[in-house]
Parts: sequence; structure tokens; C-alpha cells
Amino acid sequence: MIVSHRHQFIFAAVPKTGTHAVRQALREQMGEGDLEQVGLFVDRRFPWEELAGIRHGHLSLRQVRPHLGEAAFGAYVKFAFVRNPFDRFVSYCAFMLRGGDLFQRRPQDMMRHFLFGAPPEDHVLFQPQASLLVDEDGRSLLTDMVGRVEDMQGSYDAICARIGIPSRPLDRVNGSRRADYRRYYDPALVDAVAARYVQDLDLFGYDFEGLR
Repeated sequence: MIVSHRHQFIFAAVPKTGTHAVRQALREQMGEGDLEQVGLFVDRRFPWEELAGIRHGHLSLRQVRPHLGEAAFGAYVKFAFVRNPFDRFVSYCAFMLRGGDLFQRRPQDMMRHFLFGAPPEDHVLFQPQASLLVDEDGRSLLTDMVGRVEDMQGSYDAICARIGIPSRPLDRVNGSRRADYRRYYDPALVDAVAARYVQDLDLFGYDFEGLR
């Protein structure tokens, strides 16, 4: 997450949505007193002990809200990037099994393992994207803008225009090469991912084929 007092924005870093490329670009615009929490590639912490003790930088807007106060939280532009949950789940499985060839050899078995065998319920990368972006009732988004991985550069350009900073081409950071996500699924896996990430599908307007 990045909190910029200079430009009055909050970037909620949803995992597996190109957050490192966005962080790199936003850092060029950060001023003294701006804040970032991140635990991959670099290690930076928020000044609030409760949040600094969390090892990763994928904090929810609900978590940072009381530390900023209602006036600042309401005034700052809050944004994030999201991704088709079916694509994101394939990316998650490949990421968790990096360093070996299990996913390449047995992708559907590995997908079933994470969905049915040993679901890592507390792992922030496995949780729905909406869990970082909704208010306490779990139904309403706290974001002012939501960019999409499917149009990463266009979304970033629009966000920069809204918060009043110059845009620039995003780098490719921490990416991986795979086949089209749809090739990894059978009907049972489609149903299982749809059931687990139904909130993401509803809030962000996705279905198996893409944007509805």
C-alpha cells in the first residue's frame, strides 16, 4: 500500500494484479512524508505499529482508515487494480509452485489441491480481491477508482489523470509466462472458482470469459 499526502491518494495493492509495476511508477512521484508498506524486493513499513508488524504490503483500506482519520480518508483518492478471478487463480497456483514444474505438468491437480485439498484460507494472496477494498459490511467498495489488469496501461493513465500526476509506461515486474487461463479449466474447476470468488465476480463485473 502507498499513502501519498503530497498527492492525496491511497493505493491499495491487491496481490497478483501487477502491483509491483504500479509501485515502481508511483514511487517516482512520492514526496517526503509519503508512506509505503511493502515486503517484496524492498522492505518499507508504515509508522503505525499495528500495521508495520504485518510482513506484506497488501493491506486493506479498512485497516489504514483509522490511522489516517476520517477527513483524510474521505478526501484522498483511493484506488486499486483488479483482475479476472479465473485468470488470477491460475496465476496464484503458478506462483505458489514456482521453482518446480508441478504446475506445468499437472495444473488441474494443483488447482484442485488449493481449492479442495488444502485451501490456504488465511493467505492474503488466496483471499478475494474485494476483501481488501470493501467496507465493514463487506458489500460496498471504498475505492474511488478501480483499474483493470486487462487494460493496465489505460487504467494507470486514467488514475494518474485523476490524482494529478504524470503517467508513464508501466514496466513488467515479477511476471510469468503461461497459456491463456481458460485452457487450465474443466467445468468443475470453473464452478469451484466461481463459488469461491463470487464477490469479486459480482463487484467487478467478470465472468469466465472476461468482462461481462
